[in-house]
Amino acid sequence: MIYINYPNEKTERLTFYLATEEYLARKYPEEDYFFMWQVNPTVIFGRNQLIENEVNLDYVKRNKIEFYRRKSGGGCVYSDPSNIMFSFITPNINKTFVFDTYLDKIVELLKELGLNAYFSGRNDILIDGMKVSGNAFYRVNNRSVVHGTMLYNTDLSVMVKAITPDNEKLISKGIESVRSRVTNIKNHIDISIEDFKNHFKSNICDDSIVLTEKDILGIREIESKYLEKDFIYGKNPNYSVRKKGKTEAGILEISIELKNNIVKNINMLGDFFLVKDEDDFLNLFKGLSFEKDAFSSILDKINIEDYIYNLKKEDFINILFN
Repeated sequence: MIYINYPNEKTERLTFYLATEEYLARKYPEEDYFFMWQVNPTVIFGRNQLIENEVNLDYVKRNKIEFYRRKSGGGCVYSDPSNIMFSFITPNINKTFVFDTYLDKIVELLKELGLNAYFSGRNDILIDGMKVSGNAFYRVNNRSVVHGTMLYNTDLSVMVKAITPDNEKLISKGIESVRSRVTNIKNHIDISIEDFKNHFKSNICDDSIVLTEKDILGIREIESKYLEKDFIYGKNPNYSVRKKGKTEAGILEISIELKNNIVKNINMLGDFFLVKDEDDFLNLFKGLSFEKDAFSSILDKINIEDYIYNLKKEDFINILFN
């Protein structure tokens, strides 16, 4: 695997590193690539999440915390210079294989440091029962991108305030709750952040490259899309019917605009992971009667898990019609 280095050591906006993933997937298609990065205090939320539901906008703006949307699914994350972000780009497009292989490698390297680490749930890595890493997945140009967090010494009190509603009572309880469920590497092992990063770099990669100035210009061009206001804030969908439920795939919030009980538009929000293009899936239901049999008939012709990781047909139907 090849490690990616930048021409300088400047700390960039989070969007720059997300754009790097896309650039590598589009312009460097042959190999597996890995790189690590850190950012100034930033909130990042998933592709299919409503910003108002996930980010305490008053708090982050008041405290000059940046906030951006990513193109992968999953939940809202807070990052600061003591949170190491990982990016892994591969030509393999088998989602389960890629995700499990990547997470297994991270767990193995944590264990080599003497940590009681293991994979849990859809996308988390735990140490001694507490979350230390969350990960997400998406595809670019038939390439797989997996990226994740590794809490080294992140300020958990700021994290709670940045991604919860502005309610002091809830925040106080939230910090206590988070500290019982989330942990930092620094609490478990005496190792510097640079030595920690070198442990991963030397054991994952056997080669490295330095991106050129031409590469940086290409990354900047992709980054500009992440910085567009419409992409960051998204658009609240119009709907006649709104249903929400929790499944093995994650939280799904489905909004449907109906005219004479015919599906005119359909939108889906949540922290699920997309495998194929979301629009290709949702367009299957446009023009249908909003009836259980009509939706079931469409789902009988496809494998829903080809579109949304771990989503079962029965769960999707139950959310809509039960």
